[in-house]
Amino acid sequence: MNTGQDLPVNLTRRHLLQAASGLALAGAAVTLPAAAMAETVNMEELLKPGPLGDHILGAEDAPVTIVEYASMTCGHCAHFHKTTYPALKADYIDTGKVRFIFREFPLDAVAAAAFMLARSVPADKYFEIVDIMFEQQKAWAFTDNPYNSLLNFSKQIGFTQESFEKALTNQGLLDAVNAVRDRGANEFGVNATPTFFINGEKQSGALSIEEMGKIIEAKL
Repeated sequence: MNTGQDLPVNLTRRHLLQAASGLALAGAAVTLPAAAMAETVNMEELLKPGPLGDHILGAEDAPVTIVEYASMTCGHCAHFHKTTYPALKADYIDTGKVRFIFREFPLDAVAAAAFMLARSVPADKYFEIVDIMFEQQKAWAFTDNPYNSLLNFSKQIGFTQESFEKALTNQGLLDAVNAVRDRGANEFGVNATPTFFINGEKQSGALSIEEMGKIIEAKL
């Protein structure tokens, strides 16, 4: 699994085509039993945002904070966001019990490109775009030509070819996405996606709402 490999300078058509060969591995991210990952990290350090800032949902004074590290080309991440996340949002985030922070951990160039596009939309649309990307992941991520697939998908969410290419050739944006990934790996031991920190307690794998709810309830 890729946790520290540098992504290329700018994400051109060539880079995205080359990345297609690694998507099978990225889509099969390791899912570990929750009990095997019951280590904790320093919350003060964990909550320091990356260079682009954090995208956050929920009340600032919520008793439980969940930080998720995910890859847009990870099938387990997509499964979590399709099955568990809606109930998590309705039952815990929207009710003031959980503050939810979503962070980038791209496993390949295609995932990095998707995050760069999501970071290029207005901030209040970020989670909406991430949801759509996970919902339609198979249409743009797992193809023989991810550049064209991602370009076609981006046009559905408001990009033009010009704005698409501008986003993917923004070196500062790519560096910032890399920095979030690298800090997650090097400082907090993220080595699988999705990885969650629930009040600092590390859990890996696409947890069900029952599994996640049990952990949350114990911390309320």
